[in-house]
Amino acid sequence: MNLHQFRFVQEAVRRNLNLTETARALHTSQPGVSKAIIELEEELGVEIFARHGKRLKRVTEPGEHVLKSVEIIMREVGNLRRIGEQYSAQDTGTLSIATTHTQARYVLPLPVAQLREAFPKVNVSLHQGSPDQVAKMVIDEIAEIGIATESLTHYPELVTLPCYEWQHMLVLPAAHPLATKANITLEDLAAEPLITYHPSFTGRTKIDQAFAARRLMPRIALEAIDSDVIKTYVRLGLGVGIVAEMAIRDDGTNGDLIAIPAGSLFGVNVARVAFKRSAYLRNFVFKFTELLSDKLTRSLIEKVMSGQITDYDV
Repeated sequence: MNLHQFRFVQEAVRRNLNLTETARALHTSQPGVSKAIIELEEELGVEIFARHGKRLKRVTEPGEHVLKSVEIIMREVGNLRRIGEQYSAQDTGTLSIATTHTQARYVLPLPVAQLREAFPKVNVSLHQGSPDQVAKMVIDEIAEIGIATESLTHYPELVTLPCYEWQHMLVLPAAHPLATKANITLEDLAAEPLITYHPSFTGRTKIDQAFAARRLMPRIALEAIDSDVIKTYVRLGLGVGIVAEMAIRDDGTNGDLIAIPAGSLFGVNVARVAFKRSAYLRNFVFKFTELLSDKLTRSLIEKVMSGQITDYDV
């Protein structure tokens, strides 16, 4: 057996057992993939996949156990590569970060700049997506680190740590009737057209839960993943905006809009940083994480990654 066979099996599962897509992803031929998988099955003496003709239909029970072992082997192979990179070329390489648009636009510029100053030979690669896509990129080792508010804790393959807390802000024109109201309620907002994030982004879950708890049905006039887009449509008079506080922390609202804290309405959100469980982290990965939050030290991260403490103990 060899690493190519393990990689083919692993990729076949990722590609929903489609060998044509598997071969395309691995830049090889479909017959070559099929042959390698069959040879591995013959060597192990078990069928990893149940078949209908030549097509893979499902993973067998022994196949599930094989896949778990393959996952461990390939993870450790990746760790070996990173160890080699760490010690053969100190403080060089590429840091791949998976994150959402809001984090990339409003949170990461300063720590990325600080990392480049500390490690000028390190390149940074940003991969943007939904929180679920961020999690998958870390699991699939496309990225070494993931940063998002939603979803990351749902994946047992990941170690996640709280990075920072933030609240939502209401954004509205200065002339809007709610702008002078001392205490804005959920009932007030439910009566207005609202402009906020797509359901899978930037703490939208907390917004929906707050309205649902009061049995209110908000009127969502527009959904977006970009805070600047939300503010643009607020300026056009389409409704009251609900955005993350980091989206207005630095550039404000250009004077034509006002921002009102809404933490009392929607609660506090926690942005989290994620690593693949048991991954080997290079020096500059630890450094970047420390730049994200003064609460996250290398010592703490190492303890969580080694299982000395859990991420929920932090």
